[in-house]
Amino acid sequence: EAPETAEASESDAAEADAAAEAEAPDEDAAALKAQVESLKAALEEKDNRVKRLQADFENFRRRTSKEREELANVVTQDLLKSMLPILDNFDRAMAAEQKDNESVQKGVEMIYTQLHETLKNAGLELIDTAGQKFDPNKHQAISTVDSDAEPNTVVTVLQKGYLLNERVIRPAMVMVAKAKNA
Repeated sequence: EAPETAEASESDAAEADAAAEAEAPDEDAAALKAQVESLKAALEEKDNRVKRLQADFENFRRRTSKEREELANVVTQDLLKSMLPILDNFDRAMAAEQKDNESVQKGVEMIYTQLHETLKNAGLELIDTAGQKFDPNKHQAISTVDSDAEPNTVVTVLQKGYLLNERVIRPAMVMVAKAKNA
């Protein structure tokens, strides 16, 4: 009986191996299916996160654009509000009966000074030009002229130039001394 038992044992072992091999593909398939589902879930989560970040960025862009517009409006409003007294003075000067040119001149000078101070307080600066070396970043040369001044020096200012917070907003229109022919 022992040989038969050994044969039966071998046969049972072979059947068990075959059954294990048959179950192994099912287990592998189930594991792969679970892994695929896990990866799909992770991908969907990442996709949703990307969509939320895109929406957040778009909202941020809209909000900063709106804030920039509001700030520009406030700055413009403040500047115009500070210029209203100057406009009032012009209105008074125009309405006043002018009999004497000296008082008119004095009134215009006072209004000019007030306007100049208002613009200066807003950050406007006059570009220093007369007698300075020509600087293409601050000056716009209209012509060159014969002069006793050093060559490439501003000799005449035709229109003042201005800086706003150290940035040129209008270059000065100037005439520049040309080099003397020896």
